[in-house]
Amino acid sequence: MDLPVMPPVLPMLAKPAKASAAFSPATADKLDGLAFEPKWDGFRCLVFKDGDEVELASRNTKPLTRYFPEVVAAMREQLPERCVLDGEIFVAVGDRLQFEVLQERIHPAASRVTKLSQETPAEYVAFDLLALGDDALLDRPYAERRELLAMALTGLAALEPVASVSDITGRASRVHLTRITTDPTEAASWFERFEGAGLDGVIAKPLTAAYEPNKRTMLKVKHERTADVVVAGYRLHKTSTDEKPLLGSLLLGLYDGGELQHIGVAASFTATRRAELVDELAPLVCPIEDHPWGRWQEFLTANPDRVPGTQSRWSQGKDLSFVPLRPERVIEVGYDHMEGRRFRHTAQLKRWRTDRDPETCGYDQLDEPVSYDLSEVLSG
Repeated sequence: MDLPVMPPVLPMLAKPAKASAAFSPATADKLDGLAFEPKWDGFRCLVFKDGDEVELASRNTKPLTRYFPEVVAAMREQLPERCVLDGEIFVAVGDRLQFEVLQERIHPAASRVTKLSQETPAEYVAFDLLALGDDALLDRPYAERRELLAMALTGLAALEPVASVSDITGRASRVHLTRITTDPTEAASWFERFEGAGLDGVIAKPLTAAYEPNKRTMLKVKHERTADVVVAGYRLHKTSTDEKPLLGSLLLGLYDGGELQHIGVAASFTATRRAELVDELAPLVCPIEDHPWGRWQEFLTANPDRVPGTQSRWSQGKDLSFVPLRPERVIEVGYDHMEGRRFRHTAQLKRWRTDRDPETCGYDQLDEPVSYDLSEVLSG
């Protein structure tokens, strides 16, 4: 492989922004204009293609090529002869992106990789162009890179919607060109509507910006929500010692049908607060046998329910043991969106809710995005 931009390359990153700021004409003027794109919920992936040679690299430059043979095959047929792209690998089930299903595609066994490539095939959506032919484009403004990308992927940008995306093989291509708009009003509409298809926000890119690897040049606007959840346990911080125990993360739960379900974790505390929380929660510590999650203690390896304190491919080597707490305290947390029955990302502690009874904290308080057909997003 001999390209003008060679791996490893760290992708350009985005810094968080409020919707009110990102969709403001004043922000666009300050940054010499903005282009908006849907924020895809998948694996960030840089593609290096030189003839039939195709390499896929993750956000942290690790190889992804062997896990997605169906995507590699599509790229050999549908991409320019020599190019370097930035984009996202995703898996869709029904009319939504499914990140958990995508995670299952990372498997050490070749036979399993082949099987999953047929059962839950992945796709790729491109949103930037780093090189084309013999030309490196990193120093070109984004507006120019986007125009060249659209020209290079002619025919992929005008995909016709299909009746349902449950049959992925019915789509015209596994390689797509992301939508783009310079209209803040339309971007704000995407921000609300596209969440129903599993997308988790909007990205704003300065039209005059070069491609700067590992720099937070872009803006990302994600949904902000709150929920009242039950504190059911905690994990110790990696720097914790017997002499000075420090809390790492709070394990959170919500009631469903009378049972306390694990919904995620809250983290990001100062060192001082980590020590204080261990002391504050000490009166609630209880034996695992007396805890609502005691029935899960038999699990020692990965399991489909992703119950707390168990291992998976993504946590091998990490200590996932937790300190069980009587589920008597409630906190309000901030979160962006759900992945099935769990918070997609780490939640943020807002405040303690001493006025809430734990048993009143259920799934019914969570926002349910209006369904939106992923094919409509891809066919824009």
